[in-house]
Amino acid sequence: MIGRIIEGPEDLAEGMDWLSRHDNRFAQAYALTGELPLRRRPEGFAELLSAIVSQQVSTASARAIWARVEAAGLTTPAAIRASPDEALRACGLSRPKLRYARALVESGLDFDALTELPDAKVIAQLVELPGIGAWTAEIYAMFSLGRADVFAHNDLALQEAARLLFGLDSRPNERGMREIAAAWSPWRSVAARLLWAYYRVAKDREGVR
Repeated sequence: MIGRIIEGPEDLAEGMDWLSRHDNRFAQAYALTGELPLRRRPEGFAELLSAIVSQQVSTASARAIWARVEAAGLTTPAAIRASPDEALRACGLSRPKLRYARALVESGLDFDALTELPDAKVIAQLVELPGIGAWTAEIYAMFSLGRADVFAHNDLALQEAARLLFGLDSRPNERGMREIAAAWSPWRSVAARLLWAYYRVAKDREGVR
């Protein structure tokens, strides 16, 4: 069963209202961050490739690399098939990410079909592809598919923001973050947006592209 889809600001407002009533610390953080960014992105190959590019690099580096990929016109399967490895490397893709990009091209992934799958099945199908872990799958489900109850549990910025907001002794690991975030269902994607915004306020830098 597919749950709520975040389409516009009214959905974020509904989610924030629920979270604020659930835990007043969300309301306190929201007072500092102001209105949350929607962060909806298109569906399809280019956005999943963009998520791969963003893996394990800083937000600034991810932006710079993706800008070069776009400028080179390497955002479609056909363009990547027709380009030598050197062209992708020149954009800043590491050798592993170059392999992942080519594997995505050859996967024949049916992006339209993903929209009809429940969250868990979306993530399970995506992580079967080379180079796509849970973080990349969760980011795609949140931003491109608009799923309201998905959380990037292994995201360092979310973990650090949770540590700060909830006064934890240490930054939670992925397992700990899963346990904490479970209480925020059915609005975990809104909680993620709030925590990324709170991270920006607390650290004076972006935690997600």
